[in-house]
Amino acid sequence: MRLTTKSRYGTRLILDLALYGKDTPVPLSDVSKRQNISLKYLEQLIGKLKRDGLINSQRGASGGYLLAKTTEDISVGDIVRCLEGITAITDCSEEDKKLCSVCNRAGDCLSRWVWIEASKAMFDCLDSISINDIINRNRNDIAIKKLYC
Repeated sequence: MRLTTKSRYGTRLILDLALYGKDTPVPLSDVSKRQNISLKYLEQLIGKLKRDGLINSQRGASGGYLLAKTTEDISVGDIVRCLEGITAITDCSEEDKKLCSVCNRAGDCLSRWVWIEASKAMFDCLDSISINDIINRNRNDIAIKKLYC
């Protein structure tokens, strides 16, 4: 499975809000400039992220966007599910049913369980990585670089 820019840019958007939106809402135009992502594209992502309860918005002169959950409670898997709209690496492994009815081998496909297990493993991994984990890992990497440079 190849993730689209929606997941990658959505993760960058969430990370930006985590870093810059601790005390005050972040204007989307600021995120656009810092992340070098078009404002129109970010606006498309924001709608989905708001609907799924990952981001809140605040209107007005000092308005913008904030995380709706703590960085510990948002996983990369949450972002991918929200923005990609999928939980599987193949169409036939989207649901764990006996008959998938996707291809001409439905019901007697010997390899389908591989795709189901691979999908589960991928999302187990993505679900185990929180936004907080990413931030902390990068802070540790920066601290180590400072020690050795």
